[in-house]
Amino acid sequence: MRSPLRTIVVSCPDWPVTAAGVAADVPAAVFAANRVIDCSSAARAEGVRRGHRRREAQARCPELVVLNHDPDRDAREFDPVVSVVEALAPGVAVVHPGILALRARGPARYFGGEEQVVELLGAEVQIRLQQIGTAGISVGIADGLFTALIAAKDNHVVPPGGNAEFLAPLDISALQTTGAAGAGSEREALIDLLRRLGLRTLGAFAALPVADVASRFDTGAVIGHRLAQGLDPYPVVGRTIPIDLEVSMHLDPPADQVDRAAFAARTLAEQLQQRLAGHGLACTRLLVHATTTEGEEHSRSWRHDGALTAIGIADRTRWQLDGWLSGRASARPTGGVSNLRLVAEEVVENKGFQLTLWGGWKDNDARVQRALTRVQGMLGPDAVLVPVIGGGRGPAERIRLVPWQDELTPAFPPGQPWPGNLPGPHPTTMPAPIEPIELRDTNGVPVTVNSRQVISAPPKRGCARRLVLCQPFACSVV
Repeated sequence: MRSPLRTIVVSCPDWPVTAAGVAADVPAAVFAANRVIDCSSAARAEGVRRGHRRREAQARCPELVVLNHDPDRDAREFDPVVSVVEALAPGVAVVHPGILALRARGPARYFGGEEQVVELLGAEVQIRLQQIGTAGISVGIADGLFTALIAAKDNHVVPPGGNAEFLAPLDISALQTTGAAGAGSEREALIDLLRRLGLRTLGAFAALPVADVASRFDTGAVIGHRLAQGLDPYPVVGRTIPIDLEVSMHLDPPADQVDRAAFAARTLAEQLQQRLAGHGLACTRLLVHATTTEGEEHSRSWRHDGALTAIGIADRTRWQLDGWLSGRASARPTGGVSNLRLVAEEVVENKGFQLTLWGGWKDNDARVQRALTRVQGMLGPDAVLVPVIGGGRGPAERIRLVPWQDELTPAFPPGQPWPGNLPGPHPTTMPAPIEPIELRDTNGVPVTVNSRQVISAPPKRGCARRLVLCQPFACSVV
């Protein structure tokens, strides 16, 4: 099996207490289900431990500050610390509020070694923690997440390949390390069982043959056995930093004319295009949002089959503002535009534009697109519609009109069978309503059709110009 990757762990001890705004020198404990799940160093000095009931904890420390468990608060307060680490080394994975991990190879090569990374991360996070009133921080490096979690308690750097030697003398309770895989009530039961069997250290547990552990214990014990050997099967997967594809501008003084708003739109379009180009992306759907001094809001999404350029973004913003500021008197805003915001709602990988066979652009197509977009900006998106063919029984059901540059989604899936649909080719016009006729033979007797679909006699010629089959065994004339 491949050896675990070098992993850095940054730990902020007693983070639930810190996130609640309580200093480390104040005896405090966080309770969930009437039991202590975390406590400050001052509370531990008074004998308070995790797992104590509330009455027992208060009996040991009468001055204990009782705090309710709030996971949302812990995560929210820890996010600025994560941002500090991400500014130095991307690819951070939040193991638990108060504990984060990242792969060590990239930062170590960039900053000149693992010792330098530990020193740098510790100093930067320490500054951030001091701003919120606490100074607890520890950093550890080892092969794999589990060993790095334990190494972080003492700011230790485990050398490559030294996991087993580092873990061997530790107490078996280390398997219950916060953030370790499988830590919980089942792991507590396993630790209690191993103690009764005389296996009191991680080294003693790791010395057992794998086959014996798999045959005697469950899957959780097999995972714990691998952790005790220093073989961490869970690699660190860093979170993806979301890309900010939004630009905005506050207009002072507010713009009550299209020209001033269009000038701001051009600047915003260039900023958005530069941000997209920096990430190798192109915008295919743009949201333009404008707010007036009176609190009125106007927004519209523009979609484009290709990639919008900075000029295209500026044009659509100007056309929308022109349609809003110069439109119907009842729909015009009562105040000037005070804030303008552009958002790239849908992006694709920027692979360039497809040129024509002999190079260049089709001027006629470009003029048509600009004209239709201009009409939409003045009259609204429903002013220009295009047909989309889908499934259905007749031409009226199969065709759906959608606004130009929107997603061409049919009303019904075209691939499904449609029993009773009219076979092609369809006539150009359909009778409304369809008038039935009666066919007669040469003797003037009405022509009928039996159950075997055989007519009683040939119809007389010249009694009808054209026949249209509307349902089985019935005919109509057009």
